[in-house]
Amino acid sequence: MEAAALMRSAARIARAPALAAALAIAAAGPAAAQKDRVRKNDPSTDPYTRGEPEALARAGLVSLGGFEFGTTDTAEVDAYMAVEDIKWIESAHFELGFALGPYKVKQSEKKAIFAELTALSELLPEVDPKKGILDPWLRAHMYVQRLERVWDRFLGILQLDASVFPDGSKAWDMRSKYWGEGPYLGERGKYEVLILPSEAGHVSYLKNYYGLLIKRTQRWNVVDRDTLTANIHVQQGQLKDDGALHGHVAFNVAHNLLDGFKHYSYDTPIWLHEGLAHYLEREINPRHNTFDGSEGAIAEMTRKSNWEAETTKTIAAGDARRMAELIRLKSYGEMKLADHYTVWSMIDFLLRTRPAELARFLDALKGITNEQGVSDGSGLPDKHRDGFKEILGLGYAEFDEAWREWVAATY
Repeated sequence: MEAAALMRSAARIARAPALAAALAIAAAGPAAAQKDRVRKNDPSTDPYTRGEPEALARAGLVSLGGFEFGTTDTAEVDAYMAVEDIKWIESAHFELGFALGPYKVKQSEKKAIFAELTALSELLPEVDPKKGILDPWLRAHMYVQRLERVWDRFLGILQLDASVFPDGSKAWDMRSKYWGEGPYLGERGKYEVLILPSEAGHVSYLKNYYGLLIKRTQRWNVVDRDTLTANIHVQQGQLKDDGALHGHVAFNVAHNLLDGFKHYSYDTPIWLHEGLAHYLEREINPRHNTFDGSEGAIAEMTRKSNWEAETTKTIAAGDARRMAELIRLKSYGEMKLADHYTVWSMIDFLLRTRPAELARFLDALKGITNEQGVSDGSGLPDKHRDGFKEILGLGYAEFDEAWREWVAATY
């Protein structure tokens, strides 16, 4: 781990041009500094909504800033991250801070981006689907819509309607089924994502607000606000590529949605978390894959995209762990590449052959309460084993065999 002084030095070097500009504004006086803040972050600078309530509502948006975020709020983050131009967008279920610049659409991306922008133009008429360069505001709008699609997909996997979750206005009565503490799958606060352009800015943000010295993507539970956040920068892996970033965001949000389901009160099995996150990421683009490490970070373990073939090879080589072994994993750092293929494929198997049973299984593992009405995951290993038998209709060994046979017949 680097010393704090070295980290501050790295931040100064990486952000020198922007810092110089900020200092120049400061030297010009408070009025000039305030003018720059308005120029960069005023919602009226968004050419697609102008910050107007009717335009925001049409796009399913709540605001373009002025909300709580992380351990503080958007105004305080703007003040601290003065060299970043953060576009803030709040939707029905997410709060997004997006600080990336323009993006030139690659030839291989044009068809997919055109389709995405065509759909977005129905919500924001000022959007031109044929744009070859995506400006920052347009990218921010794209990403908040992408986040909402991950929400919809996850609810589809759970086979639930969001109306089952409490509004958070009163405590659980200990008689009805426990669905968590709030409306966002059980969390009181919306899910948050912050996307920054540099490692230096990312490290500075995490250190200042969470006391963390981490260079890679970090997921975090903001206990005081009962919200789950994902903090990402694009100077890692291939994340400057929009397709890679899109999937990486979905991967990390999938983890947070599973944690937040019926409230984040305890951890659920590693294999299930990573398998679901891989599945949602690979639905978007199988060419880019995220691998969690021991600190919830990205690790480039492989660039192979044909995981069907790799899963088949993993089984043939005898490298696929059995469920009785997977359930004992205590951290992502224990996972080998073969394990990632395995858990992704197991989720693929369940979603293609037993989607209703998987939804019931997830329901059974989350929101486990004790006699005092506290959601603490009491007896989770037993409930996991019993869920396989009673819901999936398979013991661990039977599941292993059924999955292997399905892989042989399907991949």
